[in-house]
Amino acid sequence: MQASSDRITVLGLMAESECPWRNGKGKGSSKLNVTGGTKKIKGKKSDFFTRLDKSKVATKTKVPPNYSGKKPIKKEKGSCASEGMGQLVVWEENDPGDSNNDLEEFTVVPRSRDYNVNVPPIRHSNPSGHDNDSNVTRTKVKETLRLFQTVSRKLLQEEEAKLKDRSTTYRRIDLQAAKIIKEKGKLVNTGKQILGPVPGVEVGDEFQYRVELNIIGLHRQIQGGIDYVVHNGKILATSVVSSGGYADELDNSDVLIYTGQGGSMLKNDKEPEDQKLERGNLALKNSIVEKNPVRVIRGTESADGKCKRYVYDGLYEVEAYWQDMGPHGKLVFRFRLRRNENQPELAWKKVKESKKFKIREGLCVEDISGGKELIPICAVNTIDDEKPPPFQYTTKLIYPNWCNPIPPEGCSCTNGCSDSEKCSCAVRNGGEIPYNHNGAIVEAKPLVYECGPSCRCPPTCHNRVSQRGITVQLELFKTETRGWGVRSLNSIPSGSFICEYIGELLEEKEAEQRTGNDEYLFDIGNNYNNVLWDELSTDAHSSPCEILENGGFTIDAAQYGNVGRFINHSCSPNLYAQNVLYDHEDKRIPHIMLFAVENIPPLQELTYDYNYMIDQVRDSEGNIKRKECFCGSVDCSGRMY
Repeated sequence: MQASSDRITVLGLMAESECPWRNGKGKGSSKLNVTGGTKKIKGKKSDFFTRLDKSKVATKTKVPPNYSGKKPIKKEKGSCASEGMGQLVVWEENDPGDSNNDLEEFTVVPRSRDYNVNVPPIRHSNPSGHDNDSNVTRTKVKETLRLFQTVSRKLLQEEEAKLKDRSTTYRRIDLQAAKIIKEKGKLVNTGKQILGPVPGVEVGDEFQYRVELNIIGLHRQIQGGIDYVVHNGKILATSVVSSGGYADELDNSDVLIYTGQGGSMLKNDKEPEDQKLERGNLALKNSIVEKNPVRVIRGTESADGKCKRYVYDGLYEVEAYWQDMGPHGKLVFRFRLRRNENQPELAWKKVKESKKFKIREGLCVEDISGGKELIPICAVNTIDDEKPPPFQYTTKLIYPNWCNPIPPEGCSCTNGCSDSEKCSCAVRNGGEIPYNHNGAIVEAKPLVYECGPSCRCPPTCHNRVSQRGITVQLELFKTETRGWGVRSLNSIPSGSFICEYIGELLEEKEAEQRTGNDEYLFDIGNNYNNVLWDELSTDAHSSPCEILENGGFTIDAAQYGNVGRFINHSCSPNLYAQNVLYDHEDKRIPHIMLFAVENIPPLQELTYDYNYMIDQVRDSEGNIKRKECFCGSVDCSGRMY
């Protein structure tokens, strides 16, 4: 990119019609190929995932250490341990977690198939080339998780499409996705169990599925709450998951009273019995003597009880254990774990404490939207006395007088857009609805078509997501080095819609004249090579996108805008910009919608990649301009441009 003036712009995604490798003009493919085997299955949707085959086999290939001396038996299909997976081998009269059922030993094996998914790049290019081992490992962990989450949403999309077929059996998409990740060689931290911190995993990381803990080596047990390893002849605990299966107590962030495993406490078809000092229970007891750190992962349910999330709380030390009378009148083991010092403060604790006070600490503006958003967006400053800069808040893109976009022809789906072959909006999206029923975008696309004002489907249609506006609780906050930033008080699942980038729509020529507010200019359309789709393409640079005859367009959020104007750049972002059309059909001026590219914990700053190119931004005299980057990520290139 070479700017002809002092204007600095932020780049959006590319319109599909102008993208060469989307129209056969280029040699590359914009898909990341995720292959679950060698045989390719042909389907109706050649550009996207091929459908999963229904048949599968659950196998257990190795026998874990049997500290009880009991023989394994087969557990019948339909049990808790084998939900949607056929038959498997588990240990008799013990919790499913008593076996060391990691992916090496417990796998769901689908038939060979090919999958194609678009996953936004993990980080901005690093021109310095200085990557240390910790940076690379963190990047690999995030790449694996992003790929898993995208594949999971794709599998969920297939399951939701079959809801009208009542005879279809529900499948465990999490285990299916984990199997695909394993076959692609994307598992990280494999090999010998790790005592202490896991490379690439940070305190506060959040997960939607239990199996995510397995694929990154944080907790190998897919079902068991206590993971352990043999070390110097003793079994020692490596990690525990406190997920509410037992009466675990976590009154504060420093002490956890953890209930041992076993005793058939969670089985309805077996008589409860006293827990035994074996396997995980014995490992926790031994860890008291050895004083080795134990990783704690906390599982909590959402407010509506529809989903669960897991949060890595950090390293703890097992201090003591005792026996207590359990809820079924049987003896259970209790273990007291205390959190190690000098670890990052837990976000969930800070959010919980902030809710105790009527007035938020550092609150300087109660609602920057002035009531225009459904959920108020407050501004918090604990750094100094500065308030957010003045601007006119708007929830709609402002079009110039000469621009009158034509409304699109809508679909005729009166009962919701469930038929991907008959729904015209689904057809324009390649024969599928681009969102899951929970509102998560399935994968990154050059262009997404949502149902619009002319569609006959109801407002509850799951192809109406970004147009509904902000649904997460955002807040503006003053950063230490980068001015104002945006974060959320909620946990944000991967694929969630965050907000639109809103402002005044300008022609390129007019935007060139507004050089005083460069940081609020966002280029849209297709008059540049876009970094995101370049990286998704295997040969993108061989055929650059064509430049429009009339030039491109820019969104200027300097005077008119929304909360999106405050979202900062990062070389390792957790959001990405997605082109969306719903109220018109002009691909040159799509809406710029920001979506979460990974699970985002509360209070983590929301960022996206501004897509500047180093040494390619020039002033009006042709001189290369430089601007340092202060994003603070492990992948920071040191420069924005």
